[in-house]
Amino acid sequence: MKLIWSWLVGFGRFWYRFIVGDDWTVAAAVAVALLITALLNAQSVPAWWVVPVTVVVIIGVSLRRASRA
Repeated sequence: MKLIWSWLVGFGRFWYRFIVGDDWTVAAAVAVALLITALLNAQSVPAWWVVPVTVVVIIGVSLRRASRA
């Protein structure tokens, strides 16, 4: 049982580090953008552009913060 539990914990840590990485704000911004896209799509509003725009903006913000540090 301990082997299964340690495998599950390792699997969860891998995905957390893969998705969140060094900057949790990028992951949070993408999650919010996906939520906004889903909400707009449910209202039949074309929202394909929300995620790409969010990614471009948040990467710029993240790079600016990293260059100041």
